[in-house]
Amino acid sequence: PKMQCRQLLRCISRSPATSSSSCFGVTRRQVHQPGGFDTSFGFEEVEPGQKQDRVNQVFNRVSNSYDLMNDLMSAGLHRCWKRRFVASANPRPGWRVVDVAGGTGDIALGLLEWSRRLPGRAPPPVRVAPGDGSVDSFREAAERQTAAAEAEAPAGCTVSVVDPSPSMMQVGSAKASAKGSTFASSIQWLEGRAESLPLDEASSDLYTIAFGMRNCTDLPGVLREAHRVLKPYGRFACLEFCSVENPLLSILYDEYSFRVIPPMGLLVAGDWDSYEYLVESIRRFPHQTLFANMMREAGFSAVNYEVLWPGVCCIHSGYKLPSVK
Repeated sequence: PKMQCRQLLRCISRSPATSSSSCFGVTRRQVHQPGGFDTSFGFEEVEPGQKQDRVNQVFNRVSNSYDLMNDLMSAGLHRCWKRRFVASANPRPGWRVVDVAGGTGDIALGLLEWSRRLPGRAPPPVRVAPGDGSVDSFREAAERQTAAAEAEAPAGCTVSVVDPSPSMMQVGSAKASAKGSTFASSIQWLEGRAESLPLDEASSDLYTIAFGMRNCTDLPGVLREAHRVLKPYGRFACLEFCSVENPLLSILYDEYSFRVIPPMGLLVAGDWDSYEYLVESIRRFPHQTLFANMMREAGFSAVNYEVLWPGVCCIHSGYKLPSVK
């Protein structure tokens, strides 16, 4: 659009010192104040019912250029982060996995590939005492929970992808089909929201969500729903952008995010507003320590997080402890 082109030219001509407020409508104070539990669409406060509709519009618009823009915006780093995320999730043959907000299929396909490298028969199950909340004990229990009760374990895990955007899932389905029928048949594509999953209680061994949590309307509700669908000893794993702790990196990251990414979105995808929202949504997401506390409040145990290089995203992890009767 002509208006966006004029905006792009104005921003390019500005100095870095003035661009944050005059070109992007944000101040440095706003950029460094993530979080809060009010419903927001980027930096804009909205009614809870409006956010999901507007988020859906964003991803329906960017679906065809989503993978290309991810490569450009992160210089390919998002692929390294996702590989690390899949490895840390460590899905086993026979597991039932739910991948939320995973429309383009990167995580689902990665999980399938990883699980098919492992032996087809899981070790015998172990039990962890309710008072033992260490990460290692929960990891051991989770990895062995899919036991060799079934003589013939399927080759790899199965994944249910839940995403509110049909356009994004079309991209993912095409990727899965290109991988072959065995991959395509191992993934179920379900339209739905993270706050209300179309899945039974205690039906999943692993819950994953990558770069989708910040787009959800009700974070505590999403975490409670994740806890609901996981089996005892099931694992929750979330890959999401985090608050940058290094002061110098934080300044550079802000300048890059607000000065480069929206113009890049305009030039490559013809869409300034969607990528401005994506940048703003990162700044509104809770600090990693606060999100870890939210996970505990939702019922998860052995909660921890791992910050990934260069310090702009992290993996959150937690386990569902069986209820004590």
